[in-house]
Amino acid sequence: MLGESNASSSKKGAFMWFKEIYSTCLLIFCSIIVLTVIFEENTTLSQFSSWAAFFVFWIALYWLSMVEGGQASLVGLPPVDMELYHESHPTTHKIMKVIKRGDSIDRYLMGRQFMVLALVFVENLCAHAKDPTMPILGMPLVINTIFLNTGLAVFFMTAMIGKISAQVNASRCMLDYVNNYFAYFTMQVARLIEVSGLLHCCYPVQMFFAWAAGQPLVSKEAPRTIVQNIFFWGRVLLSSAILFFAFAVTISALLNGQTTMWEGVPAWVTLVLFFLFMAVVGMLEGMQIAFFAVARMAEEERSKSSWAKKTCNLLFEGDGRNLAGFMIGRQMCVTLCFFIIARVTTVKLHDGDENIFGVSDFTQTFFETGLLGALITTICASIAWQLIASAFPMAFLSTPVTYILLRFCLGLEWTGLCQGSWVVARIHRKIVKFKRDEVYIGTAEERKAKSQANPMSFDQDESARVVAGHLFPGPACLPLTFTGVRRTISEIEDLENDLKTQQNDIENRLIHLEEQKQKVLAKSAGALDGIEEKQSGDIENIKDTDSGENSD
Repeated sequence: MLGESNASSSKKGAFMWFKEIYSTCLLIFCSIIVLTVIFEENTTLSQFSSWAAFFVFWIALYWLSMVEGGQASLVGLPPVDMELYHESHPTTHKIMKVIKRGDSIDRYLMGRQFMVLALVFVENLCAHAKDPTMPILGMPLVINTIFLNTGLAVFFMTAMIGKISAQVNASRCMLDYVNNYFAYFTMQVARLIEVSGLLHCCYPVQMFFAWAAGQPLVSKEAPRTIVQNIFFWGRVLLSSAILFFAFAVTISALLNGQTTMWEGVPAWVTLVLFFLFMAVVGMLEGMQIAFFAVARMAEEERSKSSWAKKTCNLLFEGDGRNLAGFMIGRQMCVTLCFFIIARVTTVKLHDGDENIFGVSDFTQTFFETGLLGALITTICASIAWQLIASAFPMAFLSTPVTYILLRFCLGLEWTGLCQGSWVVARIHRKIVKFKRDEVYIGTAEERKAKSQANPMSFDQDESARVVAGHLFPGPACLPLTFTGVRRTISEIEDLENDLKTQQNDIENRLIHLEEQKQKVLAKSAGALDGIEEKQSGDIENIKDTDSGENSD
């Protein structure tokens, strides 16, 4: 689970407290630097309007948190019986009705992948310092070199606020996290991106690797009609043409030094770095798929390759904290690579340069948004590698590169540079009052005992398994096949507190209902007394009338 299960003891030690404090201070410091650069109009977008850049930056950051957290929720909830949360979480139920229909989960994940890259590139436009030598609040220029030249300031904000903290909360509070219309809107935007055909050139890749793995794709939808086939393959051709054109523009800009790459770096070095960092991102994207795929395998199967055995032994050793640690370190590494790729591929003409390929000024302005680089990275450095890993997980793990990157990611997580994510997650959770899923639908064991679906199981429902040709990494948690410790005392206490809070809420509601009931009963009793008095009065009047008539 992407929670505080990385603590090896029930309570935080001094080193864990130290990491949280210094990482949170680092986040605050980076936020001050980034906002200062924006309001000094030292970024691409702030040159037009610093306030526009400010709001666009925070909107992109918040939206990114919904995209990242939404993925954890939407891939973790499909195996859960939707009737369990129909009443308590109507919007989540509405979203999952769409996600569980046909092949919607694959379509959502494909569109969502482009959204992540696009939002990171937008952040780069808002917060990347055009002149990194401009002093920040009178601080030494070495601060600029460390945090602005390298892009680390924006990286730490994005990793801690927009990515890791979102996944921390969403992996434990899946129901609450997407129970809002912004999550529904985000899901529909991701599906719209897929429908547009922008990423359709990935589908032949998907088909090829599924076929190569000997597991042809099995769709949950009816076969396409002739018209649907024409529309589908037309979008594949259009997507391929757009991808080739994006490569042509980007490589032309790279070779001519017309990008936001650091000055003094030769063009050929920039080109090498471009492909190198795309390969690193691809390996890291594929590793999470491969790890969840092999988690269901027996140890003998994982030991057929020496490197795969070493990798899996490291990943699942001890109490299993390394799986959660890798997910955190991977997120840090991928985010940093995204910012470097954004800098390498974002087009920026020099004074007097002609537009690339002689296009119009409007088209050239579009090139300079960096979206072409985002498209290339999404397809070639993310989706394609995930498809390879889902088809050949063991081959993917049987390389020393995978082991080295796993070690590197675990090292990044150990440093605690992004430990402030837990602080951000706790603050966010307190503000919006997220509760763990167990509060609403019971624990995994309770649901399993009732023969209901289990959101943490990869074996309970075939739709939740990593299979060839599908982008289904599963929620960021340990598989049930793992026999190590699944919860720390701290996590159990958190759940206990949530349940007690829920119990108090229910008791207060029952007291309130009882008061309302007594009031209604009192009113009813008063009305009955009035009726009885009226009836007795009518009887007395009748008697008086009868006695008067008799006397006459």
